Order: sequence, then C-alpha cells, then structure tokens
Amino acid sequence: MNCIIIDDDKLSRKVIEEFILKTKTLSLINSFSNAIDAANSIIEIKEDIDLIFLDVEMPQMSGIEFLNNFKDHPQIIIISSKEKYALKSFELDVTDYLLKPPSYARFFKAITKAEKINEIVLNSINEGNKNISAMKNEIFIKKNSSLVKISYDDISCIEAMENYIVIITMNEKFTIHFTMKAIMEKLPANKFKRIHRSFIVNVNKIKSIGSNSLRVEKDKDNERTLPIGKSYKDDLLNDINLISK
Repeated sequence: MNCIIIDDDKLSRKVIEEFILKTKTLSLINSFSNAIDAANSIIEIKEDIDLIFLDVEMPQMSGIEFLNNFKDHPQIIIISSKEKYALKSFELDVTDYLLKPPSYARFFKAITKAEKINEIVLNSINEGNKNISAMKNEIFIKKNSSLVKISYDDISCIEAMENYIVIITMNEKFTIHFTMKAIMEKLPANKFKRIHRSFIVNVNKIKSIGSNSLRVEKDKDNERTLPIGKSYKDDLLNDINLISK
C-alpha cells in the first residue's frame, strides 16, 4: 500500500519511516512535517495513496482539522502521544490509533488491519465492476408479468412494426411497445446499427453487404436478407472494418 506520514515530531517520523521500510507491503510516498504542506501536496502526488499515518497535535492545522477538511481521505492510522483524541478520531472513521512511541509489533497489527480493509474494498470494487460489465452486455425485456434477460450477442436484428418493435434473437422473437429511436438509445452503438427506418442489426451477425441489402445471421443454419436505406449505408460502411482495393 502507498502511504504518507504527517507528523511535526521529527523523531516520530523517523521511527515510522523505519517501520515502513521493514514492511514489504508498504511503500512510502512522502513524509510531511505539517498538515498544511501535506494538504497542498496530496493533489499533486501522482501515485494513489492508500494509507496516511497522521499525528493529531500539530501547529496551524491539527490532524483532526485535516480529517475534517478531507472527507474522502484514504485509510488513516493516528499516531499520537495522547489518548484523549481516540474517541474523536474513531468518530471520523480512522483505521487504528497508536500511542507514541509505538512498537513495531503494534504498528504491524495496525497495518494488518488496514490491509484487510483494503482487500475488502478492492474485492467489492472488482465485484461491482464485474456486475457492471455483465449488465452492459445484456438487456431486460418485459414479457407478460416477467422480465426476460437477453444477451446483446444473441440479438440478430430488430424490426419496426407500426407502434411496436420486434426483437429477433437466435431462438425467439419479442414484440414490445417501443420505438426504434428509444431502443437505439438503450443499445451499445458499437454493436448495433440502424440500416433502415424499419431495421436495426447486430453488426456481429452481418454475413454480407450488397448494394441495397445485407444478409444477417438469423439462427445457426439460416440467414435473412434486410434492406439498407441509402441514408444509413455510408454510416454503416464507415463503422465496419472494411478492406478495399
């Protein structure tokens, strides 16, 4: 984890710096003698900061004031010579509170706690990204009183029929009360193209393109011919991976 130290006590900073060097999972980005310099420098630090070792009693800006000014701060381990700030610190959601001078054993215990929290956060972010990624590859269609999940990759084409659209997948059709404009706004532009006032196609299902029509995969064994509107053809050709001589 990337970390910084904010402490006006030179000896205390030196001790924490040595502890950090002993700990393989920690990387010291910077060490500050006051909270003001740290506050002004944090935005300029290119590396992501995972952990801050923070003193409380410092001139001009205390550790508590620093925390109040940075609501979205990384994990904080308070290192103070006094116990009286512990309650207030934990109210500000610090990870741990060490009394000066801390032993390396107590320091390492605090680091272990911070690493567990960091792991939980990273796992949560990764899981969230997986869910978002999965949701981006599918759409839900209302069928009777249920919602049916359809993968984008399973859609062959979409056809307009008066006030309805028909979503044609590799296995079945879904007729819903929707407009072509509205469904296009729901679909990823890199996967679906409007080719006619009445048709949208999945570009991955296109088998061939003629002068006025194209053939699209209907299912594993069949293809369907669809018309290409003149105003849509250039846009389609500009977006596909075209090789010509």
